[in-house]
Amino acid sequence: MTAQGTADYRADMALARITLTDFRNHRATRLDGAAQFNLLVGDNGAGKTNVLEALSLLAPGRGLRRAALVDIPANHGAGGFAVGAELTGGVQIGTGARADKPARRVVQVNGAEAPAVRLGEWLSIGWLTPAMDRLFAEGAGARRRFLDRLVLALEPGHARNAAKLEGALRERNRLLGEQQEPDPQWLDALELQLAEAGAAVAQARVRLVARLADALDALPEAPFARPVLQYQSGGPLEAGELAAELSLTRRRDRAAQRTLTGPHRDELGVMMAGKDQPAAECSTGEQKAMLIAITLAHAGLLSPDRPGLLLLDEVAAHLDPLRRAALFERLHQGSAQVWLTGTELPPFAAIAGEAAIWRVSDGLAERV
Repeated sequence: MTAQGTADYRADMALARITLTDFRNHRATRLDGAAQFNLLVGDNGAGKTNVLEALSLLAPGRGLRRAALVDIPANHGAGGFAVGAELTGGVQIGTGARADKPARRVVQVNGAEAPAVRLGEWLSIGWLTPAMDRLFAEGAGARRRFLDRLVLALEPGHARNAAKLEGALRERNRLLGEQQEPDPQWLDALELQLAEAGAAVAQARVRLVARLADALDALPEAPFARPVLQYQSGGPLEAGELAAELSLTRRRDRAAQRTLTGPHRDELGVMMAGKDQPAAECSTGEQKAMLIAITLAHAGLLSPDRPGLLLLDEVAAHLDPLRRAALFERLHQGSAQVWLTGTELPPFAAIAGEAAIWRVSDGLAERV
């Protein structure tokens, strides 16, 4: 089976060309002729994950490493960096930072500057990295970010709602923390903004969890451990009810110096099917298997009408042959363009014949 012959893969909607300029250890890297499966092979530290990070920055947000912009430019460069991509339909998108303003993100669509949230209108991007192995053992904030990223891949408008929520929440906390009692009318208006954005964010999360749960329910419990998802709300889901709750809890929140009700306190509950055990109490292998199951189920929800990228960092090498074959089969069935990293080619033997392969070494990528 070739990438062009895969039934569900939309080659006309994928990335055709990617360029990295002064991005970490990549001074000038260009990747042409991407396929459905794209393999980045090389030693540890060669710069494979840096390519995935660059691709992750073609979505709103801080990318798969959540790095500050000022930490990304190459040491040998002038202080800025750029990531560019061309969709096979001809649309060009890019992001980066200029040397004279290294902390300000720049986004361009077809040569014109655009806000970062616009990136979500062109690409759906998901990823799975070794750093995410502790997702179920970390705090709720990490799972909220994970959940929001999954929502964003399906609903581009989620980025704007999340930004509005964050801004209103930050302003309310600032007012509550001031020594002088805030103006009630000003708080009324601010809380209404917070409630409207917060309700939109929470409802989008609920929709995503419901769709994911249905997709996961249809899967067998093997070869990947099947997770059961539960959305745990940090407040009312309707804007009017949330605004009323915020108004009633001002005194409590003022004493706490922060807002204690709202979607910023949501939680994603995950249990392992068949064991009725919280994911945090499962083995490392079981947790990783559940993460893979969630990632694959989510990839199956992506719309073929918007290009999808799935970035898998060092995933295949840690799976046994049975699970590796199941992984590739599931990826074949989806519409996403897949980018995988590994230190050697043998784990990818089943897809090597149809994949675009680059050997990465010291920030250089050579087509194999």
